[in-house]
Amino acid sequence: MLPVELHAEQQGDALILRLHVVADLFWFRGHFPTLPILPGVAQLDWALHYGLTRLAIGKSFAAIDNIKFQQPVPPDAELALQLQWQAEKSLLSFSYSLINGDVATVASSGKIRLC
Repeated sequence: MLPVELHAEQQGDALILRLHVVADLFWFRGHFPTLPILPGVAQLDWALHYGLTRLAIGKSFAAIDNIKFQQPVPPDAELALQLQWQAEKSLLSFSYSLINGDVATVASSGKIRLC
């Protein structure tokens, strides 16, 4: 249920991933039949997955502090996912950007509290 990882770059507590959201992912089934978009829960799931496996190892989900969904993510989209782990605050910040050539448009962003 994860996207295809095209590139990853990690520096300390920051991680940038380039992802391809293939059209046949489970997440698109039924959401919505005539105009499929990637559900917000999938975006949260991926941010948690990459954050917990690469930046905040051993931590667990506690709460969502805030989240904004600004642009729908269609099938076959290319995304940049930026993650920042703030250990002193137990906070994982994320931002997804839709990539279209040289243009990046913010699709969603938020902060997840970990424990």
